Amino acid sequence: MKESPGEFEQIVMLAILRLGQDAYGASIRAEIETCTGRDPTPGALYTTLDRLERKAMLSSRLADPTAERGGRAKRFFKVTKTGSEALTEAQRSYQRLLEGLNLLGGSHA
Repeated sequence: MKESPGEFEQIVMLAILRLGQDAYGASIRAEIETCTGRDPTPGALYTTLDRLERKAMLSSRLADPTAERGGRAKRFFKVTKTGSEALTEAQRSYQRLLEGLNLLGGSHA
């Protein structure tokens, strides 16, 4: 059985997918806060990003360093095929669990 991403890992991957090519630490945090109201600490976010990369669910690349960042480069993230497949299966599992329940004012089918 493939490893299923946890809730926060799924949130991070969904934020990355929403951001496309603009997915780096600060933009991912902002997207998570905008969409969920959660404000993850940088430590929690980067620990999760590193873990997802170790699991081959994300890949990253460094952009050119910039003066406004003190010579540091932004690290951009992308969901891999493995990550996309794991995320899709996790979401399908949630949907199966919701089937027939009357949540959020309606029945889920």
